[in-house]
Amino acid sequence: DFGHSSELAFVVEPSDDIAVQEQPLILYCQVEGIQPITITWRKNGVMIVDSENAFMLANGSLYVSRFQRVRGDGSSDEGEYDCMAQNHYGLVVSRKAKIQAATMSDFHIHPQNAVVEEGGVARFQCQIHGLPEPVILWQKNRMPVNTDNERYTLLPKGVLQITGLRAEDSGIFHCVATNIANVKFSREARLTVSGSHSTVYKDPMILVGPENLTLTVHQTAVLECIATGNPRPIVSWSRLDGRPIGVEGIQVLGTGNLMISDLTVQHSGIYVCAANKPGTRVRRTAQGRLVVQAPAEFVQHPQSISRPVGTTAIFTCVAQGEPPPQITWLRNGQILETSDHIKLKNNNSTLSIYGINQADEAIYQCIAENSAGSTQASARLTVLWADGLPGPPQSVKAETVSATTIQVSWKEPLQNTKEIIGYVLHIRKAADPVEMEYQEAVSKSTFQQLVTDLEPSTSYSFYIKAYTSRGASKASEVTVVSTLGEVPAMPSLFIKVINSTAVQATWEPSIKLGQHEGFKLYYRKVHLSQYTGPVLLPSNVTAYNITHLDASVVYEVKLLAYNQHGDGNSTVRFVSLRETVERTVLNPPCDCMKDEQNNKTSTTGIIIGIHIGVTCIIFCVLFLMFGYRGRLLMCKNVQEQLSTPQIPRSQRSATGLVLNGATRRDRDDRDLNGKQLDMNELERLFPASPSQEQQDKGRTAAHSPPAAHDDTQISTLPLDEFSIIEEQPDPLPKSPHGGSPAAPAPDANEG
Repeated sequence: DFGHSSELAFVVEPSDDIAVQEQPLILYCQVEGIQPITITWRKNGVMIVDSENAFMLANGSLYVSRFQRVRGDGSSDEGEYDCMAQNHYGLVVSRKAKIQAATMSDFHIHPQNAVVEEGGVARFQCQIHGLPEPVILWQKNRMPVNTDNERYTLLPKGVLQITGLRAEDSGIFHCVATNIANVKFSREARLTVSGSHSTVYKDPMILVGPENLTLTVHQTAVLECIATGNPRPIVSWSRLDGRPIGVEGIQVLGTGNLMISDLTVQHSGIYVCAANKPGTRVRRTAQGRLVVQAPAEFVQHPQSISRPVGTTAIFTCVAQGEPPPQITWLRNGQILETSDHIKLKNNNSTLSIYGINQADEAIYQCIAENSAGSTQASARLTVLWADGLPGPPQSVKAETVSATTIQVSWKEPLQNTKEIIGYVLHIRKAADPVEMEYQEAVSKSTFQQLVTDLEPSTSYSFYIKAYTSRGASKASEVTVVSTLGEVPAMPSLFIKVINSTAVQATWEPSIKLGQHEGFKLYYRKVHLSQYTGPVLLPSNVTAYNITHLDASVVYEVKLLAYNQHGDGNSTVRFVSLRETVERTVLNPPCDCMKDEQNNKTSTTGIIIGIHIGVTCIIFCVLFLMFGYRGRLLMCKNVQEQLSTPQIPRSQRSATGLVLNGATRRDRDDRDLNGKQLDMNELERLFPASPSQEQQDKGRTAAHSPPAAHDDTQISTLPLDEFSIIEEQPDPLPKSPHGGSPAAPAPDANEG
């Protein structure tokens, strides 16, 4: 680590200046660092020798006794000056200071006579060039114009505006230009105010719009806009890109001139002046471009570093400005030239020095420059070298093993080998830049390395360094060798049957194939030994049709890629055309539209069936609920009303119940003796009277036939409208033993 005092750096650098003819000029330069420090000056790159006219002061500044723009011998003191400082660490160069002579030209625009009606607008203009920019003042009748009058507006570029003209504004006007070089007067111009204020309508009109301006940050911009019309138009400003102009540093001069103080780069843009007729959308516009430049300044300075021999040193220098600055690097005051081990990248923002040695020790400077100014920053590279380091490894050899492998071998250095802790093999494609290099570490007892995963047919460079705990040796000699060429890989092959006598072979292009010149295609009948082919196909072809084939046999198709190193491995496929012929005979073309309709019909039927099934389940549950209640009523009435034949409770069967035209059927319940009650027995027990059925036709429905006893109808009437029909049973059949009925039904109350 090095302190700031040991660095060689500028404290004060010369700055741009404007010198006065025949007056003295001083350019300042102050440096700090380790003494002794030598300071010299240059003008336009040429060393300045002390003379009576120009010499260096004790503090390092340059003194010009009598500045002259043009001397008798044709030379000039104008130019770009810089100072150089040097000590045993290196040399640095200051920024360039541009020195110009103060001048003033003649007026190239003079004010002109004007006759303007009362209430109108008058404008006078003077224009003159000079260094520094002349200050222009106006006089009326040889007296300074009263700037306190709000109707009088003086613009910095030599413009005088008078609005709301009155009779007393008439007079003779001229301007006075002043700078450190001279004072000059323009010609005079007469202003005549005529008549009275007119009431005739006039469309808005812009007399003078904004000019294109190029300025530097922190300066002041004045965009002129003067408009006339009756009624007097309203002047407004906007940016063409729609961004707001803002309020900070913004001021309106007179009736419509825009002044922007303390310019920044963000103020750059196109400004639009609009003159609007009050209360309407009638307007006129004019526009001008403002360009704000910013001198180059550093965002990141380069830092001094110390690096061992053989390592890499990197300096970073980032600058900004408008326009974007160009970056140049110096080494000890001289333009740095790139080489194999010195590289510039990222628009010269990054300086990389690979494999540094003692000759690279120097002061490196970054110069950032644009049209608005320049700046510089410096940093020093110190190369560390320890005594007793090993020498470079000897007898480095590289032998090609395969298309992707190279064997590298070497011998020990000739001196200082005891402290070696290992070797580092540096590998790089010969065509790549140095920064693409990579390394592989090797143990100290190993003197060879197998380098794998290389690219075929590619040249590689190798060198070795021996490492100790105190640093690395110098690099060995570089050896370059190429890998072997490689045949292409196997292509992917697909076979598609076109018809009974033709197939199509297709394959996919792939980078995995490697470098290849084309493809070879073979095919044969499997029972034959001889192939048809090869069919040579270029590398951009990915399909081939094989025709005139025999549909009764199986074919073998083979494809391989080839290049200048030979043929790659082949991909083989087998194909039979017999199945295609049989499929064509046995499977005629289908009626796709019909199948589609059938599929749609089947799907619709399934959906309808599901809906019907769910509905039936719900109806059955409701039917059982209402049927259970009706059965209780029916059984009670049957017991009370039936007189003949009187059957004991144990011998009675269930009474038929008709609900609003639907016969209620009992479920298959088992009797007390475990016998199943048959529907025929229920009909014999409670037969329906035909006469009653006809009389009650409006209220009841006929008994459903036994074959249809699974179809159920559910009443939609309320329960209080149910009708109980008394049935006259036939004589009950006797059991074989003369006892109870053959199949007694269990009583509802018992159920």
